[in-house]
Amino acid sequence: MKDILVKAWQTIRKPSVHYSLGFLTLGGFIAGIIFWGGFNTALEATNTETFCISCHEMEDNVYEELKTTIHFTNRSGVRATCPDCHVPHNWTDKIARKMQASKEVWGKIFGTINTREKFLANRKRLSEHEWARLKANDSLECRNCHNFDYMDFSVQSQRAAQMHSTSLASGEKTCIDCHKGIAHRLPDMQGVEGW
Repeated sequence: MKDILVKAWQTIRKPSVHYSLGFLTLGGFIAGIIFWGGFNTALEATNTETFCISCHEMEDNVYEELKTTIHFTNRSGVRATCPDCHVPHNWTDKIARKMQASKEVWGKIFGTINTREKFLANRKRLSEHEWARLKANDSLECRNCHNFDYMDFSVQSQRAAQMHSTSLASGEKTCIDCHKGIAHRLPDMQGVEGW
């Protein structure tokens, strides 16, 4: 055992062309910490409402719409921001969503929706894409705040209580199936299933 430890120590101390393996390992560890810290800082900086509305496309269109909804101002004082609804909270889901968002950066660079007219022309397509994403992940972002297990059906309207206790409870539907347009205006809904 002692021989193995001695050989391991010699390997760690043995110089490469210019530096020892121990120095390279320590350097790699420190570089990894710096990279991870920088990566996480950038991830969190891009996960704020301030970042989201720094593009005039978002500030002038969907953010203005959000300001008129219950998700922006309500009696409880709880306010949803862009990332609350559009970025999952779990790390792996968040990373996957950030990779998908690279397409949105491409659209920003090439001015896909840089005017109100272009935004309105693309609104239905963009909405359908977001609805499909929410449907596919069982409205994960909605469930970060709205926990089905704690819903009090007795204080809901009769229709809401019926829908939540049947379609939502059975998994037949998810939040976005019934709550399209809850935070932003709906596009022209002709041809959209269920409308």
